Amino acid sequence: MRRLLITVLVLAASAVLAPAALATTQTATGGAVTATFTFTGHFPSFSGLNLTIAQSGTVLYDQPVSAKECGTICGPGAFGTRASSVHVIDLDHTGQPNVVLDLYTGGAHCCSIEQVFTFDPSTNTYVKAEHDFGDPGERIQDLKHDGHFEFVTADDAFAYAFTDFAASGLPLQILTFSDGRFTDVTDSYPSLIRKDAALWLKAFTHMARQHYPDSVGVIAAWAADEYRLGKSAAANRYLHQQARAGHLNSPLGRSVAQGQKFVAALLKFLRRHGYGH
Repeated sequence: MRRLLITVLVLAASAVLAPAALATTQTATGGAVTATFTFTGHFPSFSGLNLTIAQSGTVLYDQPVSAKECGTICGPGAFGTRASSVHVIDLDHTGQPNVVLDLYTGGAHCCSIEQVFTFDPSTNTYVKAEHDFGDPGERIQDLKHDGHFEFVTADDAFAYAFTDFAASGLPLQILTFSDGRFTDVTDSYPSLIRKDAALWLKAFTHMARQHYPDSVGVIAAWAADEYRLGKSAAANRYLHQQARAGHLNSPLGRSVAQGQKFVAALLKFLRRHGYGH
């Protein structure tokens, strides 16, 4: 009877300790700021996501993690790798580091979420802002080597816009974070836009030579880059030339615009999404 009681107590203790044993803790530090991200589970099922932020050892933020796109059932953005999903970075070079948390919503072609936490001295805690980077995700880089960091990504609005996802071209997009919000600053990097446009044009030219039946996605991304560079008139002429040559095609048939109809649809799409301003 005594042995049975001990066994029951051991099993009960194991049941209580199991979730804690499975918990993953990731920590990042920058200056006086330390951020700790904890969660349990493995892909595709995570739970108990929590973020704690401390300054000089004093905890100023301690909350469960939630996001607009996935509520409280988000996953860590760096799952399946040894990389951490939490970072401490002074994004806008103010001397007060931000905490950046990478999240993933799960699902096909979706979605990378970045949450940025900024210290608010008026409330002595951290305020959250978030951005959905969709399928392409993002890289945080100091492009100008000036202490200001950028989120380098691609415009997910182009996914499925004119063809299926695999054949969709997503043009370059660069965002910054300052004063609690994300701002599109792609136009400030013309050399990177030109490089991106060259890649899309090279892909389209190869498709045209091969009479590839699904070329509208990549040429749409090229046109977006050209519009950002202020070359809308030249881009329009090229698009019409390619339509007349029979190179603007999609295997989806009548369910999507092709040829000159595609050009008209693309120009309308670009205006609606703020290209060419």
